[in-house]
Formats: sequence, structure tokens, C-alpha cells
Amino acid sequence: MVDEVAARVEANPKYHKLVSIRSSYSIIMTILVMAVYYGYILLVAFNREWLATKIGAGMVTSIGIPLGVGVIVITIILTNIYVRRANTEFDSLNAEIIKEANQK
Repeated sequence: MVDEVAARVEANPKYHKLVSIRSSYSIIMTILVMAVYYGYILLVAFNREWLATKIGAGMVTSIGIPLGVGVIVITIILTNIYVRRANTEFDSLNAEIIKEANQK
């Protein structure tokens, strides 16, 4: 019985659409997060002087601090975007696939 359901899921074009969309979306989001993180790390490694520049005259905070906070904020925003799409589009498509596989 389980093998039959799995075979019906595998044969469903919606399943292949879901796998394709989710995979490409995950890759794009991963690249964005990695670009942000590694971009910041590369700045730390190769342009420390610029990151150490004070934001304004008489200020204690350097440019690196808000950029570091920005990395965290961007990661939270990208995670939120992914979760919202996963909970709406991906989950509804997944539910359709399961429903169709169990009907036959």
C-alpha cells in the first residue's frame, strides 16, 4: 500500500513541479544568505580599516557594527520570506499531491 502511494506521488507532475520549484528557490535563498555572510567576512578579512571607521565625529561605533547587525537582520528577513512561501505555496501543493495520491 505504501509503495503504491509513493509510486503515485512520484508519477504526479505536481510532485516534480514542487521539487523543482522548492529546490531552485532554496538554492537562490542559500546563495543570498551566503553572499551576505561571506561578503561581511571578506570585508573583515580584507578591509578592516574601512570597517573600523567611526560612523561620525565623536562617535564610538564603527561602520562594522551596523553592518554586522544588518547581516543578522537580512538573514531573519530572508528566513521569514522562505518560511512564508513554504507555509503557503509549498504546503498547499504538497497537500494536493498527498490528496491525489490517496484518492486512487
